[in-house]
Amino acid sequence: MSELTLIQKIVIFAIPIIFAITVHEVAHGWVASKLGDQTAKLMGRLTLNPIKHIDPLGTVILPIILMAVGSVIFGWAKPVPVDWRNLRHPRRDMAWVALAGPGANLIMMLFWALIAKLAIVLQGALFGFAQPLFYMAMAGISINIVLAALNLLPLPPLDGSRVLSAFLSPRAAIQYNQLERYGLIILLLLLATGLLQRILFPIVAFLQNLVYAFLR
Repeated sequence: MSELTLIQKIVIFAIPIIFAITVHEVAHGWVASKLGDQTAKLMGRLTLNPIKHIDPLGTVILPIILMAVGSVIFGWAKPVPVDWRNLRHPRRDMAWVALAGPGANLIMMLFWALIAKLAIVLQGALFGFAQPLFYMAMAGISINIVLAALNLLPLPPLDGSRVLSAFLSPRAAIQYNQLERYGLIILLLLLATGLLQRILFPIVAFLQNLVYAFLR
Protein backbone atom coordinates (compact mmCIF):
# COMPACT_ATOMS: atom_id res chain seq x y z
CA MET A 1 0.00 0.00 0.00
CA SER A 2 3.04 2.27 -0.19
CA GLU A 3 1.66 3.85 -3.35
CA LEU A 4 -1.40 5.19 -1.51
CA THR A 5 -1.59 8.75 -0.18
CA LEU A 6 -2.22 9.41 3.51
CA ILE A 7 -5.87 10.31 2.77
CA GLN A 8 -6.34 7.07 0.82
CA LYS A 9 -4.80 5.09 3.67
CA ILE A 10 -7.13 6.75 6.18
CA VAL A 11 -10.14 5.83 4.03
CA ILE A 12 -8.90 2.24 3.58
CA PHE A 13 -8.04 1.72 7.26
CA ALA A 14 -10.98 3.57 8.87
CA ILE A 15 -13.55 0.76 8.79
CA PRO A 16 -11.13 -2.06 9.73
CA ILE A 17 -9.69 -0.10 12.67
CA ILE A 18 -13.07 0.97 14.07
CA PHE A 19 -14.49 -2.52 13.55
CA ALA A 20 -11.44 -4.23 15.12
CA ILE A 21 -11.40 -2.04 18.22
CA THR A 22 -15.18 -2.09 18.70
CA VAL A 23 -15.55 -5.86 18.43
CA HIS A 24 -12.50 -6.33 20.68
CA GLU A 25 -14.16 -4.37 23.48
CA VAL A 26 -17.61 -5.92 22.97
CA ALA A 27 -16.00 -9.37 23.21
CA HIS A 28 -14.65 -8.49 26.67
CA GLY A 29 -18.08 -7.38 27.85
CA TRP A 30 -19.92 -10.31 26.25
CA VAL A 31 -17.70 -12.94 27.90
CA ALA A 32 -17.94 -11.10 31.22
CA SER A 33 -21.75 -11.17 30.97
CA LYS A 34 -21.64 -14.93 30.36
CA LEU A 35 -19.45 -15.36 33.44
CA GLY A 36 -21.67 -13.36 35.77
CA ASP A 37 -20.85 -9.66 35.38
CA GLN A 38 -23.54 -7.57 33.67
CA THR A 39 -21.81 -4.19 34.16
CA ALA A 40 -21.07 -3.63 30.47
CA LYS A 41 -24.57 -4.69 29.47
CA LEU A 42 -26.22 -2.37 32.01
CA MET A 43 -24.06 0.54 30.79
CA GLY A 44 -25.06 -0.03 27.17
CA ARG A 45 -21.59 -1.13 26.06
CA LEU A 46 -22.59 -4.49 24.56
CA THR A 47 -23.26 -2.84 21.23
CA LEU A 48 -21.43 -2.70 17.91
CA ASN A 49 -22.24 1.00 17.66
CA PRO A 50 -18.69 2.44 17.47
CA ILE A 51 -19.78 5.77 18.97
CA LYS A 52 -20.15 3.99 22.31
CA HIS A 53 -16.54 2.81 22.20
CA ILE A 54 -14.46 5.40 20.33
CA ASP A 55 -11.63 7.04 22.24
CA PRO A 56 -10.52 10.22 20.40
CA LEU A 57 -6.83 9.60 21.09
CA GLY A 58 -6.63 5.83 20.76
CA THR A 59 -9.16 5.30 17.96
CA VAL A 60 -8.56 8.37 15.79
CA ILE A 61 -5.48 10.49 16.51
CA LEU A 62 -2.85 7.83 17.28
CA PRO A 63 -3.65 5.55 14.29
CA ILE A 64 -3.48 8.52 11.92
CA ILE A 65 -0.11 9.61 13.34
CA LEU A 66 1.26 6.06 13.09
CA MET A 67 -0.05 5.84 9.52
CA ALA A 68 1.64 9.11 8.60
CA VAL A 69 5.04 8.06 9.95
CA GLY A 70 4.80 4.53 8.51
CA SER A 71 4.93 2.78 11.86
CA VAL A 72 3.02 -0.22 13.21
CA ILE A 73 -0.63 0.81 13.31
CA PHE A 74 -2.62 0.11 16.46
CA GLY A 75 -5.07 1.84 18.74
CA TRP A 76 -7.60 1.33 21.49
CA ALA A 77 -11.16 2.16 22.46
CA LYS A 78 -12.72 3.14 25.76
CA PRO A 79 -12.34 0.03 27.94
CA VAL A 80 -15.54 -1.92 28.54
CA PRO A 81 -16.18 -1.89 32.32
CA VAL A 82 -15.85 -5.25 34.06
CA ASP A 83 -16.44 -5.68 37.80
CA TRP A 84 -14.42 -8.75 38.77
CA ARG A 85 -16.40 -9.06 42.04
CA ASN A 86 -19.45 -10.17 40.05
CA LEU A 87 -17.61 -12.98 38.27
CA ARG A 88 -18.25 -16.51 39.50
CA HIS A 89 -14.53 -17.33 39.73
CA PRO A 90 -12.91 -13.87 39.65
CA ARG A 91 -9.25 -14.72 39.02
CA ARG A 92 -9.88 -17.42 36.44
CA ASP A 93 -12.77 -15.62 34.77
CA MET A 94 -10.84 -12.36 34.40
CA ALA A 95 -8.30 -14.31 32.34
CA TRP A 96 -11.07 -15.55 30.03
CA VAL A 97 -12.50 -12.04 29.76
CA ALA A 98 -9.05 -10.72 28.84
CA LEU A 99 -8.45 -13.43 26.22
CA ALA A 100 -11.79 -12.65 24.56
CA GLY A 101 -10.42 -9.43 23.05
CA PRO A 102 -7.41 -10.90 21.21
CA GLY A 103 -9.55 -13.92 20.34
CA ALA A 104 -12.08 -11.64 18.65
CA ASN A 105 -9.25 -10.00 16.68
CA LEU A 106 -8.07 -13.39 15.41
CA ILE A 107 -11.61 -14.21 14.29
CA MET A 108 -11.78 -10.87 12.48
CA MET A 109 -8.42 -11.62 10.88
CA LEU A 110 -10.02 -14.72 9.36
CA PHE A 111 -13.07 -12.69 8.29
CA TRP A 112 -10.92 -10.18 6.42
CA ALA A 113 -8.84 -12.99 4.90
CA LEU A 114 -12.05 -14.39 3.40
CA ILE A 115 -12.95 -10.93 2.06
CA ALA A 116 -9.49 -10.64 0.48
CA LYS A 117 -9.86 -14.08 -1.09
CA LEU A 118 -13.26 -13.12 -2.52
CA ALA A 119 -11.81 -9.89 -3.92
CA ILE A 120 -9.14 -11.94 -5.71
CA VAL A 121 -11.52 -14.60 -7.02
CA LEU A 122 -14.34 -12.22 -8.02
CA GLN A 123 -12.26 -9.27 -9.24
CA GLY A 124 -13.78 -9.47 -12.71
CA ALA A 125 -17.32 -9.26 -11.33
CA LEU A 126 -16.72 -6.39 -8.88
CA PHE A 127 -16.54 -3.66 -11.56
CA GLY A 128 -13.44 -1.84 -10.29
CA PHE A 129 -14.17 -2.33 -6.59
CA ALA A 130 -11.92 -5.37 -6.26
CA GLN A 131 -8.71 -3.45 -5.59
CA PRO A 132 -10.13 -1.06 -2.92
CA LEU A 133 -11.90 -4.03 -1.28
CA PHE A 134 -8.67 -6.03 -1.34
CA TYR A 135 -6.73 -3.14 0.18
CA MET A 136 -9.35 -2.75 2.92
CA ALA A 137 -9.26 -6.49 3.63
CA MET A 138 -5.45 -6.45 3.87
CA ALA A 139 -5.70 -3.49 6.26
CA GLY A 140 -8.21 -5.48 8.32
CA ILE A 141 -5.87 -8.47 8.41
CA SER A 142 -2.92 -6.30 9.44
CA ILE A 143 -4.66 -4.30 12.18
CA ASN A 144 -6.27 -7.36 13.75
CA ILE A 145 -3.01 -9.31 13.80
CA VAL A 146 -1.22 -6.38 15.44
CA LEU A 147 -4.01 -5.83 17.99
CA ALA A 148 -4.10 -9.52 18.92
CA ALA A 149 -0.31 -9.70 19.32
CA LEU A 150 -0.06 -6.35 21.12
CA ASN A 151 -2.81 -7.12 23.62
CA LEU A 152 -1.23 -10.45 24.56
CA LEU A 153 1.86 -8.65 25.89
CA PRO A 154 2.05 -8.98 29.71
CA LEU A 155 2.11 -5.21 30.24
CA PRO A 156 -0.69 -3.73 32.38
CA PRO A 157 -3.31 -2.75 31.33
CA LEU A 158 -3.00 -4.92 28.19
CA ASP A 159 -4.99 -8.16 28.14
CA GLY A 160 -1.92 -10.35 28.56
CA SER A 161 -1.34 -8.85 31.99
CA ARG A 162 -4.82 -9.97 33.12
CA VAL A 163 -4.00 -13.51 32.05
CA LEU A 164 -0.65 -13.45 33.86
CA SER A 165 -2.30 -12.04 37.00
CA ALA A 166 -4.50 -15.14 37.21
CA PHE A 167 -1.37 -17.25 37.76
CA LEU A 168 0.21 -14.98 40.39
CA SER A 169 -0.50 -15.00 44.08
CA PRO A 170 -3.05 -12.34 45.14
CA ARG A 171 -0.31 -10.23 46.73
CA ALA A 172 1.99 -10.48 43.72
CA ALA A 173 -0.90 -9.71 41.36
CA ILE A 174 -1.72 -6.51 43.25
CA GLN A 175 1.90 -5.33 43.07
CA TYR A 176 2.18 -6.30 39.41
CA ASN A 177 -1.02 -4.50 38.43
CA GLN A 178 0.30 -1.27 39.95
CA LEU A 179 2.36 -0.96 36.76
CA GLU A 180 -0.87 -0.01 35.01
CA ARG A 181 -0.40 3.68 35.79
CA TYR A 182 2.79 3.59 33.72
CA GLY A 183 1.53 1.19 31.04
CA LEU A 184 0.80 3.74 28.31
CA ILE A 185 4.11 5.54 28.88
CA ILE A 186 6.03 2.26 28.67
CA LEU A 187 4.14 1.28 25.52
CA LEU A 188 4.89 4.59 23.80
CA LEU A 189 8.56 4.34 24.80
CA LEU A 190 8.74 0.83 23.33
CA LEU A 191 7.16 2.19 20.15
CA ALA A 192 9.48 5.20 19.92
CA THR A 193 12.62 3.09 20.40
CA GLY A 194 11.55 0.42 17.91
CA LEU A 195 11.53 -2.28 20.59
CA LEU A 196 7.79 -2.79 20.22
CA GLN A 197 8.15 -3.73 16.56
CA ARG A 198 10.94 -6.20 17.43
CA ILE A 199 8.85 -7.80 20.17
CA LEU A 200 5.76 -8.13 18.00
CA PHE A 201 7.51 -9.16 14.78
CA PRO A 202 7.74 -12.96 15.37
CA ILE A 203 4.02 -13.30 16.20
CA VAL A 204 2.90 -10.89 13.49
CA ALA A 205 5.09 -12.54 10.85
CA PHE A 206 3.84 -16.03 11.76
CA LEU A 207 0.16 -15.02 11.48
CA GLN A 208 0.76 -13.03 8.30
CA ASN A 209 2.45 -16.03 6.67
CA LEU A 210 -0.55 -18.20 7.50
CA VAL A 211 -2.91 -15.69 5.90
CA TYR A 212 -0.71 -15.19 2.83
CA ALA A 213 -0.56 -18.96 2.32
CA PHE A 214 -4.39 -18.99 2.30
CA LEU A 215 -4.51 -16.16 -0.23
CA ARG A 216 -2.15 -17.79 -2.73
